[in-house]
Amino acid sequence: MKENKIKKPDSKMIQDELSEMQVFEQFAKGSKKTKGAGNNCVIYTRVSGKEQEEGYSLDTQKRECEEFAEKNGLNILGYFGGTYESAKNDERKEFNKMLQSIKRSKQKVSYIIVYMLDRFSRSGANAIYIKEQLKQQGIYIQSVRQPADGSTSSGDFQQNIQMIFSHYDNQLRRERCMAGTREALMRGIWCAHTPIGYDKIIVNGETKLVVNNEGKLLRKAFYWKVNDNLNSEQCVAKLANMGLKISHQRMSTIFRNPFYCGLISHNLLEGQLVEGKHEKLISKEIFLAVNEIQNKNSFGYKQTPEQINIPLKVFVKCDKCGVGLTGYVVKKKELWYYKCRTKGCCVNKASETLNRQFENVLTDFVLDPENLNLMQELLITEFNERTRDNEEAVILLKEQYQEIKRKLERLEERFMEEEITKELYIKYVEKHKEEQVKIQRDLQDVELSASNPEDCAQLITSYAKDLRQMWLSADYMQRQKLQNYLFPQGLRYCKEKGLVRTEEYNSVFLWIAHKQRELGQKKCGIPSLNLDDAALVAGDGFEPTTFGL
Repeated sequence: MKENKIKKPDSKMIQDELSEMQVFEQFAKGSKKTKGAGNNCVIYTRVSGKEQEEGYSLDTQKRECEEFAEKNGLNILGYFGGTYESAKNDERKEFNKMLQSIKRSKQKVSYIIVYMLDRFSRSGANAIYIKEQLKQQGIYIQSVRQPADGSTSSGDFQQNIQMIFSHYDNQLRRERCMAGTREALMRGIWCAHTPIGYDKIIVNGETKLVVNNEGKLLRKAFYWKVNDNLNSEQCVAKLANMGLKISHQRMSTIFRNPFYCGLISHNLLEGQLVEGKHEKLISKEIFLAVNEIQNKNSFGYKQTPEQINIPLKVFVKCDKCGVGLTGYVVKKKELWYYKCRTKGCCVNKASETLNRQFENVLTDFVLDPENLNLMQELLITEFNERTRDNEEAVILLKEQYQEIKRKLERLEERFMEEEITKELYIKYVEKHKEEQVKIQRDLQDVELSASNPEDCAQLITSYAKDLRQMWLSADYMQRQKLQNYLFPQGLRYCKEKGLVRTEEYNSVFLWIAHKQRELGQKKCGIPSLNLDDAALVAGDGFEPTTFGL
């Protein structure tokens, strides 16, 4: 019996098939994505105060970022930051300058290198939103001390956790700071920004606020209001003639500020007024008289109906043309609507109905209180698995610290035995102590991130169980932030189907929604967005660990 010989494919046949496929390439959908393409990067460094700027922290950040870039074969196009800026919000000059420069750069930037993720931002949800916006442009954040591949679902999840934790840590620091500030305010000590008309001086080691020359002119304005019956605009004009330029709005604010009659009013005092220890500008009687006149001519500012009725403006996009919806009001009926801005699109929807649909979307992401404790345990386990390398890092840093301690002891012995000069002793002691401080800081960062998964899990689940209520009770700006936090690319609206799916979700909360449905043995995905369970997992690209369930 003859053996069947496998015929080798004819090269001409293969070539013909390839040519035939090339003809059909014009009908292919989507575009080729080059994951992590390019090796261009920029470096961003930051400290949060002048006292840190004067130290070595900025130099350390820059040096280690450069070493990281060199080690990974990255080409540095520019440096940003290098100064002190608060990371609690993203209105930073250098930070925004970096984002604008990346956007305008003729050379494609693929990475932003930072020393730690909290150097990039400590604003939590907003930091994740900015990261997602950069990711859409093919730009990823690389942390020297917290390495994670942001182009993968696992790395993206880890960075989100770290950013949320940085925000949590920032909130803890703020709470401690606010507690001290409130205590000082209760004692009558003003520790916020010095109001116009006052100078801050130190007398016998004690800080005091005293009226300056501008304050003396402002005092005249109070008396003009009471005795000469001048309005605010006339007071502003007279002050300008005397060399003090001030806006009409600010003048009205000054007239209503009880600080000038010796009383302290502050949000931290929760509605209380405290007798201040600063110098009074005017008497309480004059202050009350001025405000009685002001109240007769009050033109208060109210939140606009737009902010109240159409919080999904721009966030929700037309499914037909991809343009963000705007809003309008039918004045006769006092009804608000969303509408597409594209001429001739004719897509519109009552704001009340669309807002309710979005509430339903949030409901599908809300964590069931019955699953709260179990979900926290699952998150802690997930977090520990993704950060287990920290334990090895802690051991290594502690060994390095002890080694430097032994070197310092040996230096002292050699100096006492006159084996080395005083100059050499001082030189190497300073060098080793600088290394010690650096290790202590690194150790603190690593131990903090490794030892607080419980706090992180508690923070995340506290958000997850109150998502819908948080959105309903928030103001316009807070709603916008929450919406973008959950759905970085917004949602689409189809006139026939209602709200439809989006390609981008917050990976942490999507993980919670998916895991919760597994726990409940439900496979219906996200009903409000018509997403089945398979599409939900495929869309995110992240398959959480099953934890043996």
